[in-house]
Amino acid sequence: QVQLLESGPGLVKPSQTLPLTCTVSGGSITTNFYLWNWIRQPPGKELEWMGAIGYSGSTYISPSLKSRTSISRDTSKNQFTLQLSSVTPEDTAVYYCARNFGPGGLGSTNRLDYDYWGQGTQVTVSS
Repeated sequence: QVQLLESGPGLVKPSQTLPLTCTVSGGSITTNFYLWNWIRQPPGKELEWMGAIGYSGSTYISPSLKSRTSISRDTSKNQFTLQLSSVTPEDTAVYYCARNFGPGGLGSTNRLDYDYWGQGTQVTVSS
């Protein structure tokens, strides 16, 4: 059973960088051909796919967030991380990490396209 767990600050000030980590257990982030995704849901809005890192280490970022987002991984810890810079209150959301099968699932906002999800972590951007 694969488990994902998000961790990071619950409160971030505007203009700062938000760092989030997803720790994976029960499966390796280098297993062919899975994608490891960051997805968020602002209050009252739909899911937004932010980006992903693939089993080979390739990264894929949503065009709307490309200038502010980076995704990396630490295979020794079986973790992948999100860095979102220059945050604003509009970045307030529940942030999820999730797994799906690439490449056809890349960018999906359909929950059914993901087989494992983290519990989500609330991030509030406020001064």
